[in-house]
Amino acid sequence: MQDFIAVLDFGSQYAHLIAKRIRHLGAYTQIFSPSANENLLHKAKGIVLSGGPASVYSSDIPSFNLKMLDLDLPILGLCYGHQLITKEFGGTIANTGKGEFGKAILQYTSDFPLWQNVSFPNQVWMSHQDSVTKCPPEFEITGVTESGSVAAMGHRDRPIYTLQFHPEVNDSKQGRKMLANFVKTCDVRSTWSMETFIEETTERLQQEVGEQKVLMFISGGVDSSVAFALLNKAVGEEQMLGLYINNGFMRKNESAEIIERYRQQGYTNIKLRDYSSYFLDAVAGQVDPQVKRQKIGATFIRMRDKFLNELNLPVQEWMLGQGTLYPDIVESGGTEHAEVIKSHHNRVQEVLDLVESGKVVEPLKELYKDEVRQVGALLGLPGSIVWRHPFPGPGLAINVLSARGDELFPAPEKTAAEVSNCLQNSVCDYLILPVRSVGVQGDQRTYTPPAALINTPRDWNWLEKEATRLTNEVRSVNRVVLQLGSNSKDQHAPFQIRRAFCSKERLDLLREADFMATQMLKKNGLMRNIFQLLVILLPISKNGKEDSMVLRPVVSEDVMTAQFARIDWNLLDPLVESILELSGIETVFYDITHKPPGTFGWE
Repeated sequence: MQDFIAVLDFGSQYAHLIAKRIRHLGAYTQIFSPSANENLLHKAKGIVLSGGPASVYSSDIPSFNLKMLDLDLPILGLCYGHQLITKEFGGTIANTGKGEFGKAILQYTSDFPLWQNVSFPNQVWMSHQDSVTKCPPEFEITGVTESGSVAAMGHRDRPIYTLQFHPEVNDSKQGRKMLANFVKTCDVRSTWSMETFIEETTERLQQEVGEQKVLMFISGGVDSSVAFALLNKAVGEEQMLGLYINNGFMRKNESAEIIERYRQQGYTNIKLRDYSSYFLDAVAGQVDPQVKRQKIGATFIRMRDKFLNELNLPVQEWMLGQGTLYPDIVESGGTEHAEVIKSHHNRVQEVLDLVESGKVVEPLKELYKDEVRQVGALLGLPGSIVWRHPFPGPGLAINVLSARGDELFPAPEKTAAEVSNCLQNSVCDYLILPVRSVGVQGDQRTYTPPAALINTPRDWNWLEKEATRLTNEVRSVNRVVLQLGSNSKDQHAPFQIRRAFCSKERLDLLREADFMATQMLKKNGLMRNIFQLLVILLPISKNGKEDSMVLRPVVSEDVMTAQFARIDWNLLDPLVESILELSGIETVFYDITHKPPGTFGWE
């Protein structure tokens, strides 16, 4: 068994990302439960304690084998791990009433092995509600944020280091240097590359599939396309069959383009089916986004069986291939101690039942988006596939928010008062929107109404600062949007929620706006600069009869974190005018929320 660095997973959204970052530094990693027997770590050269959704003082904290802290190894505690080490060594943790989500500025206070070649002040990425309020006696504080939060500590005599922020995410500007400094203290050999991953995965797939056949859902996106290519390489085209389903939730003109793209790649083992009526029926009248995702996932499995029956192929002889990535599993609560942030169509119960019976093969389930792009390039896939913007399996269905029209929101007056207090010295107005969107704060799922800023300066730095301050100080807000334009003459009139569902008519309306936004990116060479542009339809308007639209462009590397994209105002203005000319659209917003605290999508 080779040397490795052990990552203890306390349920963090980023636990596997930590392992990935360290692998990319050349050191092999393995993920363990925090309650694992310490003897399993006899080949470990270091230990990382991940973040997690729990509070160290809560009644349902993950079980932790304290003997891990007695091992004569370098130890790094991150976020929850930072707080857990603080508690176990005699320090104090408290909820101060204010969290930190997204960007924070790290200030140097003392020398620290992790600070080698790191400059200060330094941008880091936070996602926590609890804070260290008293440093343990054997430790010293080595870094703080501008807000005064204890951001880094080091043991005075042992190689134990803790960070409140997440060095593993791309938005911590010099986080990789910090992780590299930790890896140096571990003295572990370099053994990892993406070429190694392809070799090992090819062997694994051959053993996993054996003589069985695989039906693979393909969407034209990078995940399913790379997974399909890897499976074809591993087991051969004669054991593979790709199925592209038009589920009625695709972008404008997209189905024809996708099929042509696959044909250009020379694939002869791909079939097309239009099952859109079945999917539209499945979501008809549905409001709860989790239920909607589950119904879409279940319909995919029903259509799989329907398709195989149409070809007179025995269902029991076929495995299901999926382009599942690790973030799908994490956000679906698929790791020990992890919160369910949002269900994914490839992790609904029908799929989990197939997983349990050994009938699902997922070549990419340990990877992130940036790694999948690397694998695709190494397999020779063209840039049109490798760099295609992410598009979820449920498609536009999860960008069409639905409502009964009589929704009640908890304590709206309290939320409005807190936002008002937070913005009392600001130069803008605001409204609380009568819809809810999903977020992730401190590794926990939140579901709250967004705050909309009105009549603001056209200054992205100012907008980012205000949005971050709002979501840090007002717990009941996880997302902030900017009102870009409206057909309503009354800027301050409240928005009304209306009865509206995921129908073909609303999907067609969204398709047009989505097409306009995508064409704007393409014409201006921004497709590589913007990781993903979501266009989201809201069942709200000031007249109570129309919809509103949200533009949600993000910059990201691996989906786990993101910053909202800053598109040139000269490009936004004509786009907004065009969208407002669409019949049925009253107002256009721009999402100015990072992840965390807001997820990419709203459902």
